Amino acid sequence: MSATFRILLSGICVAVATAGYAQVPSPQPQRTSASYGDWSVRCELQAGTPPQKSCDVALTLVGQGQAASPVAQVLITRPNKKEPMRLVMQVQPNVSVAPGVKLVYDDKQPALALPFSRCFPNACFASGPLTDDAAKKLRARTEPGRVEFKDGNQHDVAVPVSFNGFTTAFDAWQKE
Repeated sequence: MSATFRILLSGICVAVATAGYAQVPSPQPQRTSASYGDWSVRCELQAGTPPQKSCDVALTLVGQGQAASPVAQVLITRPNKKEPMRLVMQVQPNVSVAPGVKLVYDDKQPALALPFSRCFPNACFASGPLTDDAAKKLRARTEPGRVEFKDGNQHDVAVPVSFNGFTTAFDAWQKE
């Protein structure tokens, strides 16, 4: 394909022809996200031959009275379809790491408790396996739950968790 451009130089119109050029294909999206109620499914394309797609189900939590400041995140992920599911929780820094963090999805059921595995200046992470039975119980939830942990001063922190859209997001994630 070649193109001709007209350039105006000091009042003189000059025609400039360009040689043929190859059209560069637009790159494939590296990250995608879809929302399902309060939950989302996020996918990332990892380089390789063939490229690998890694997805998770995520909910970003904000504290009461904190309009847009996320204080925690709940993720369900797995490196690939052959690996078991993992529950990952990210919370704000300045936490007491000893008790870990809990996802309370039903006051009549034991909470999903996870130990903190690492902390950075901007966040602390806890993770552990998510059994099929626990995933089934989460999928059945319609009422809110909460994430519980202790801050650095040993004060209890409870952040509300919505299950609005969780089942639809989880099912979409399973199909990825």
